[in-house]
Amino acid sequence: MPRGRRRAVWRLAVPVAAAAAGLAATDRADAADPTDPASRVATVMAAYDRPDSPGCTVGVIKDGAFVHLRGYGMANLEHGVPLGPDTVFDIGSTSKQFSAAAIVLLAQDGRLSLDDDIRKHVAEMPDYGRPVTIRHLLHHTSGLRDYLELMALAGWNFEDVSTDDDALQIIVRQRDLNFEPGAERLYSNSGFFLLSVIVKRVTGQSLRAFAAERVFRPLGMKDTHFHDDHTEIVPRRATGYSPREGGGFRIDMSFFEQTGDGSVLTSVRDLLQWDRNFYDGTVGGRTLVEQLTTPGTLRDGKPLHYGLGLSVDRHRGLARVSHGGSWAGYRAELMRFPEQRLSVACLCNLGTANPTRLATEVAEAYLGAALSPSVEAATAGRPAGTRGVTRSPAELQALAGSYREPASGLVRRLRVEGGKLKVEAFGGTYELTPMEGRTFRLVDGPLDLEVRFEETASGRRMRETGPRRPATVWHAVELVTPSAAAMAAYAGSYYSPELDTTYTVEVKDGGLALRGRRIDAVLTPTVRDEFTQGSMVVRFARDGQGRPTGFLLGQDRIRNLRFGRSAT
Repeated sequence: MPRGRRRAVWRLAVPVAAAAAGLAATDRADAADPTDPASRVATVMAAYDRPDSPGCTVGVIKDGAFVHLRGYGMANLEHGVPLGPDTVFDIGSTSKQFSAAAIVLLAQDGRLSLDDDIRKHVAEMPDYGRPVTIRHLLHHTSGLRDYLELMALAGWNFEDVSTDDDALQIIVRQRDLNFEPGAERLYSNSGFFLLSVIVKRVTGQSLRAFAAERVFRPLGMKDTHFHDDHTEIVPRRATGYSPREGGGFRIDMSFFEQTGDGSVLTSVRDLLQWDRNFYDGTVGGRTLVEQLTTPGTLRDGKPLHYGLGLSVDRHRGLARVSHGGSWAGYRAELMRFPEQRLSVACLCNLGTANPTRLATEVAEAYLGAALSPSVEAATAGRPAGTRGVTRSPAELQALAGSYREPASGLVRRLRVEGGKLKVEAFGGTYELTPMEGRTFRLVDGPLDLEVRFEETASGRRMRETGPRRPATVWHAVELVTPSAAAMAAYAGSYYSPELDTTYTVEVKDGGLALRGRRIDAVLTPTVRDEFTQGSMVVRFARDGQGRPTGFLLGQDRIRNLRFGRSAT
């Protein structure tokens, strides 16, 4: 899951070890053999295998040893340094498993309990009425708002230097949770950042020092550390990049110094040692491995697909343990199929790379017959583009319209275009492919989702389900268009003590604009008193006379952030 995005200065990467040459020679696409895993991997990675683009390093581990290890693309474009097995990357949220391991080791030492109230260790945290435990932090069930999104809303530009104190202060200012602890699961970087604070207060060591002493050095991970100094020079570090509008690339790196939720720098070669630990238990024994990979449960007993810093699910019939990462211009995935003792590490230095998808395709090349049929294979031979189901224009049109998710206030807009049903979601427009019954599938978007339409006594609704995601239900709604007078009534200044930030609401070109420090959002009306912009939702409140008195702001991992109207 991603921590955030931002730019910073580049760091020079030095040439990779020549030892990679022998392995690199085994993966050229000169003879594309669909039955040969290495040839299939070459096809998967072909878009990055070029001297003028950032890319990824891929390692395939089978039975504790590499069967494939190679870089595709460049670690540094300015100096022409290629990616290789020893190139060091920021792995973003893939770091979370190492933070979880540190906490479990402290629990094994008897220095804390996973069921401790976090206020036992971080006394300045507010009392939310119900204890937030360390276990809640580890499973993302704490309800804590995500500090990275809070900082962005407060106007942090992410080119600024940010420290532990900055992050802790904004977390401590939050007077409300997204939900009661244990009631739901919502990914939150705040929880894992707080783990780093807990490690430091329990041990007197930074998470960087503790992990080096108890995890990285014992496993021989010589190129791995929690990066807590943005000025530090790191040998063989890849520069992070994002595409530049109009072509080419721009440097996209980080000045943030917090750890816990991310900030591990490592190489694919080092990750081999960590992967072996899941079988031999050198660090922490089998108890550590079992705790990290055992899914949690909600307060009502509902099981999660998340252990301690690791997603635990199934892919095409096989057990899978994995975690992705996204930070600045870096993307990462470490995916393990424990029953087959096969793992794939895919570390990238390009912000548009999708290492989860790449790692999945690479793993499939090696897993072969062990996999159950894919959706595509199961529907092979049916009419192209329909998966064997044809919908008439009238049937599709009956499903078009707007659907609102009540908890977040987000709206999905569906329309028929070119004889296909399309949905606006995740910042783009994607085709919904008809399946059986009233079920459709979004397979070409950023997530693999199943969408089922239902008719109820209260109207039509749309249910979304997908891997690693709770089901969400969207209800058909009629969108509103406020009058000019109604829009003008919202205009004014609004203050949030939890962000210590003032936003202004202005009428612009017949619509509303939300402005703050480095915030400039054009709002689109949805239902009465509600507006959206991307994943942001603004819900206005009114007094007894019907005058807007404030609003609640929600965005992805933040719910009901209060802004009160300032006196004029």
